[in-house]
Amino acid sequence: METLKGKLIYLRALEPSDLEFVHTIENEEAVWSLSHTIKPFSKFLIERYLKNSHRDIYEIKQLRLVICRSDTNDAIGLIDIFDCDFKNKRAGIGILIQKTEHRNKGYGKESLKLLSHYCKTHLDLHQLYCNISEENDKSLRLFKSENFEIIGLKKDWNYIQGEFKNEYSLQRILD
Repeated sequence: METLKGKLIYLRALEPSDLEFVHTIENEEAVWSLSHTIKPFSKFLIERYLKNSHRDIYEIKQLRLVICRSDTNDAIGLIDIFDCDFKNKRAGIGILIQKTEHRNKGYGKESLKLLSHYCKTHLDLHQLYCNISEENDKSLRLFKSENFEIIGLKKDWNYIQGEFKNEYSLQRILD
């Protein structure tokens, strides 16, 4: 099996042709609480971001990949590693499957499995972490199914639509 190719999906680098796809995702208010976004992004800013997405992961400390279905080649989501700390061999990880009809079909699980493997074998990372809202049962199940363990609960951590929300910290040691 290729490192970033599974049975259901494959992960690929961002391309200039992803402008509309990324712009749509970044401007979906329903997911702003996941990324702590507070304002829309212009196509100009997304286009500049895409032009710079080729920069070295060791320089910008992040990597964003597009999740594509193997059968149709359609882009269905994004998966990121961020806050890469190569000295301590750890990074944060986040995933978003854009449309509801593509969720709960194994795409997210396979994406998480592929990127975790890549982080261990190609980036020499020792651990991955993520932060998930206490209310986000589906994401909690997904990450726990891939051996992420809850290591703490941050009380009143995020202020979303007029109220404070708790957030779990999860961690996975890549063995």
